[in-house]
Amino acid sequence: MTNVLRIFIFVVFVISGYILINPYGYTFEGPAVGAMAGVLVLGSEFFFRKLRMGKVIGGLIGLFIGIVIAKLVTYPLRSLIKDNQLITTTIDLVSSYIGLLIGFSKGDNLSIASTMRLFRGQGGEENLKILDTSAIIDGRIADVCDTGFLDGVFIVPQFILQELQHIADSADSMKRSRGRRGLDVLHRVQKLAGITVRIIDEDFPKIKEVDSKLVALGKVMNAKIITNDFNLNKVAQLHEVPVLNVNELANALKPVVLPGELMKVFIIKEGKESNQGVAYTDDGTMVVVESARKLIGKNVEVIVTSVLQTTAGRMIFSKPNVE
Repeated sequence: MTNVLRIFIFVVFVISGYILINPYGYTFEGPAVGAMAGVLVLGSEFFFRKLRMGKVIGGLIGLFIGIVIAKLVTYPLRSLIKDNQLITTTIDLVSSYIGLLIGFSKGDNLSIASTMRLFRGQGGEENLKILDTSAIIDGRIADVCDTGFLDGVFIVPQFILQELQHIADSADSMKRSRGRRGLDVLHRVQKLAGITVRIIDEDFPKIKEVDSKLVALGKVMNAKIITNDFNLNKVAQLHEVPVLNVNELANALKPVVLPGELMKVFIIKEGKESNQGVAYTDDGTMVVVESARKLIGKNVEVIVTSVLQTTAGRMIFSKPNVE
């Protein structure tokens, strides 16, 4: 259907060129000019498809400011350059071009909604954060907000609410419990001081995956995405959308343990390697203890030998402190 429409528009341009130019005696030139105009118009479709709306708005604003500045510059000099139209035209073109370039470069964060807010004197919204399903179900985001480390406006799209509701209505008892927990967490965040939870209807019907919708929404709203999803984190970074990962925050807040330090741990199970024991700290960090298989079920003082940081978290390697 789209291709048929393109062909129709092209034919309209060719016929229009013939009708408009043929009376002047240019029988073949008219359709040729119309065809060239049609190609330019249809070709601009691919250009504007890749062009962000923020850049267009920024470019138009920059162009307008450039023209105004050019007029302000040439107005006091009008009496001196009244006979030289070339100078005024040059100043107009240079100022407009500079304004257009600056507008394009600074227009990434602009949108139609933010521009309307500026004209109304409301200013652009700052500190927007989009909540992902994984972060809502996890629940720790509510505790982080309760401490006051996060504030501002939390955006919850309808497609995220629908996903939560779908999980809460699942036939699987585990999924159903997680979905209901997510709804409870969202309700708790709504009541916290300093946090505004805004549910929006913004959707992207052509995009099927929820993660891709979140990335697109982050671009449009110039917002950060709060998530625990490793893959969403990577995709958002590729699209230059800021991400607040709760797992990374938790890892960053774990106490720093250095080789040579002493720890008291409770060995709870056997390790993967021969004669290893495994313990856990209060924050859930795994502690692997060498030569500790016979110490399972006991409190042991160990010496830290090394610390390994992985994407899944932190692992501490140690050995019993034998004095």
